[in-house]
Amino acid sequence: MSAPRLDEDWLRQEIHPRFSRVLARGEIYLANHSLGRPPDRMAEDVRAAVDAWYRDLDGAWDLWLQARERFRDLTAKLVGAPRADCIIPKTSAGQGLRAVLNSFSSKPKVVTSDGEFDSIDFILRVYREQGRIELKITPWQEIDATGADLVVVSSVMFRTGEIAKHLPKLIHDAHAARALVMLDVYHHAGVLPLDLAALEADFAIGGSYKYTRGGPGACWLYVRPGLVETLRTPDTGWFAKKDVFAYARPEPPEFGPGGDAWLESTPPVLAPFQALAGLELTLELGVERLRKYNLEQKALLASLLPVEGGGKDHGAFVTLKNCDAAQLAAALEKQNIKVDTRGEYLRICPDILNSKDELVRAATRLGEMLKSL
Repeated sequence: MSAPRLDEDWLRQEIHPRFSRVLARGEIYLANHSLGRPPDRMAEDVRAAVDAWYRDLDGAWDLWLQARERFRDLTAKLVGAPRADCIIPKTSAGQGLRAVLNSFSSKPKVVTSDGEFDSIDFILRVYREQGRIELKITPWQEIDATGADLVVVSSVMFRTGEIAKHLPKLIHDAHAARALVMLDVYHHAGVLPLDLAALEADFAIGGSYKYTRGGPGACWLYVRPGLVETLRTPDTGWFAKKDVFAYARPEPPEFGPGGDAWLESTPPVLAPFQALAGLELTLELGVERLRKYNLEQKALLASLLPVEGGGKDHGAFVTLKNCDAAQLAAALEKQNIKVDTRGEYLRICPDILNSKDELVRAATRLGEMLKSL
């Protein structure tokens, strides 16, 4: 199915029926940047995976592994990975970060920004405290790869939605300094066009929790061609072996081809099934068209509220900086309007399931609260 242009009438007719379960809740959901609303088919896909287990027992592995490879293929298309095997399924972005950190044979020097998501920031600080890495933290606009072995930076900042426009230069300069670069694209993939191959990123981490509506646990690590075949991590397991079900034990250990060498132990088989329907919908509608529609929605919110992030230099959500952000979010939730906060930033994210009427009503109620503060 394809729409010449996304508009509210077409979305209501063609897309809303695919989300009947979540739309039946009746709330104004504007936390789409946090946990994406799942299509009805997600539950059907997961049910099919469970049914195969009951029906086929160990024969269900055929279906489960097919879904894993489908997940890798769709994710590769979404993010511009040259090959599907460059996408390594992980249960979290943090798991992908640890796999890369542990691949260094000596203590690496890591440079990161002060705007990284808590999980990534926390892992890096813990590795530093345990003497596993040297760590330098700077504002994301000021990252300098000089002397670094690895640069870890988000392409879209999770608190404010700011887009790191300097990425091509940052990656170029990092490579010139012989440093590798890992991008956190969790707030980028599915929101903005992304071509990891063109950016020449060495690694990227992301997942389906937010904009591609796949829920927790359906995450991934990208390792670029060249590295994926040669770099090895001790974060491994029997699914990384050359012949997974042969149970051979050659010396030295033999890894699977390409990105399969980055797999670990027995995988969580339901995660790909969670993610497939949302990934397929995102690719069907097209990230460029979704972005255009989102910009129109953000512009509407920006015309009604004193928010930041309404333009093309930000990701999918707008923010309201206010010391009472948590109080405002709690008050909105009592009125059946769901947003969220990160510190003093109240984050508001519309998506294709939100009507203009919902956005106006939510903005009106928030505006009234602001006047009463």
